[in-house]
Amino acid sequence: MTGGRFWPRLVRPTERPTEARGNADKAERFRLVILPHMDAAYSFVRYLTKDPVAAEDVVQEAFLRAYRSFDTWRGDAPKTWLFTIVRHCFLDIVQTQSGRGQARDIDGWTGSVPAELIERHSPESLLAEKNEAAMLRATIEQLPEPFRETLILRELEELSYKEIAAIARVPIGTVMSRLARARQMLAELLLPGASREARA
Repeated sequence: MTGGRFWPRLVRPTERPTEARGNADKAERFRLVILPHMDAAYSFVRYLTKDPVAAEDVVQEAFLRAYRSFDTWRGDAPKTWLFTIVRHCFLDIVQTQSGRGQARDIDGWTGSVPAELIERHSPESLLAEKNEAAMLRATIEQLPEPFRETLILRELEELSYKEIAAIARVPIGTVMSRLARARQMLAELLLPGASREARA
């Protein structure tokens, strides 16, 4: 413990000097290359979990996995590599909590946002929130998972379609389709009157 903050010891006392030096080099590279993306990883998974405590758990597990497999990283796009691990950790937790490993066919979704969501998040109630960021976060969190994930990675994290496709392990066309649907749903939640007029 230094200054009230715990930093894990990455070199075991039983290691030989060359092993210790190798692990110290790995730890330093990991700190320089991967740790700068910690805030972005937390923000990403915070939207996915809708729970700050759960998000911290996912990020902690993801960084542990990332460190353990850092030797396998090929040196390309560290943020994309890290976000892939973060996403897998999140999906593992969802799978464990749901007790079933079946993927949902959410890409087959063709409907609009349910009316009860629009009513619950009408412009009046959303504007009553303490600040705009909280309002937007609450609205984005209403989107179904794959659409929410794609929207966050593209609009907030500014990743390319190719990077999002690599993280989600789907074709670029699927990424584009999910993003279009996510934007449509977000518009319906934020501007329900305007959305209904556009469809009329």
